[in-house]
Formats: sequence, C-alpha cells, structure tokens
Amino acid sequence: MEEKLIERCKNGDLRAFEDLYKQYGRKLYGLCLRMSGNEADAEELMQEVFVILLSKIKSFRGDARFSTWLYRITVNTCISHLRKKKIKQVSLEDEPETSGALSVEPAPMAQHETLKHGIAGLPAGYRAAVIMHDVQGLNHNEIAEIMGISVGASKSQLFKARRKLRDYLNGTLPPGAEGRSQR
Repeated sequence: MEEKLIERCKNGDLRAFEDLYKQYGRKLYGLCLRMSGNEADAEELMQEVFVILLSKIKSFRGDARFSTWLYRITVNTCISHLRKKKIKQVSLEDEPETSGALSVEPAPMAQHETLKHGIAGLPAGYRAAVIMHDVQGLNHNEIAEIMGISVGASKSQLFKARRKLRDYLNGTLPPGAEGRSQR
C-alpha cells in the first residue's frame, strides 16, 4: 500500500502527500520538537521537511525503506537547523519508551529538567542518536541508515552521549561543556 502511495506522490497527487503527512506527521513532529526544543521551530522544521519531500520524492529509489529515507531528511534538516541557530533546549515531555535506556533512575521534576538541559547541550549527532534510540525506540541499523553513518558509529555516538549525560547528571562535567565535541 505504501508503494502505491509513494508512486502517487511521485506523480504529483497532493492527496497522497496529505496521506503521507497523516501517516508520518506525528512521529516526525515529535522528532523535530525534541531536536529543536520549541513548538514554533518544530512546526517550521516540519514544513521544511515536507517541502523537501515534495521536491525530492521523485529521487526516492526504494533502496531503503521509505520511513528511513524520510527520517533521514528530517534528522538532517533538524541538525542543519541546530547548527545554524545553536539551539540549547530540548523538549522531552514524553518519557522514553524503553525502560532504563539512559541508565538514570526516574527522577523528580528538578532532575527531569536537569536531564532535559543535559540532552539539550549534547552535540547534534549525539542528541539525534539519544532521541532516536532512547525516546523513539529506533534500533542502531535504522539510526545508522537515517544519519548516513555506520552501525558502529551509531553505537559509539549513543555510548558517548550517555556517558556525557551521566557525567553531566553526576556533576563531573562542567556546565556548558556537554556540547563541546564532535557533531
């Protein structure tokens, strides 16, 4: 069914784009919101993602799953936005679906805010890996494909992000230092 929908999009069927939006919009908006840190930027990013989708749908060859291709466009758009604006906030209203994924015990509101600040300070690639893996439940193969990196690099980025978060939460990483390395 998805293949037919994609084919309709390639032929310029705007209802098919509407159907794709209904199918993927909520998850992509959640990713944009967590990456950008605020609703206005997330809405702007979603619009940008779907404009890109509209202009590039004909280049989708089916080498990867469509959802992976669309996530890659979304992550790249968000990372580009973060690099331009140097945003330092992330909204994590929903708890991660995977229990204990960050190796942090459930925390009171103050610690929740500290965790949000720690994630907000991560380099964009680390932040994307944490959000996609620990919040959205994607596996390393999917993350690697979306980000255009190897599975090992995905695992490494997640490991380093978690280590930085742990150090930040334990107070062993100075404020502001959490975003000073790599992507």
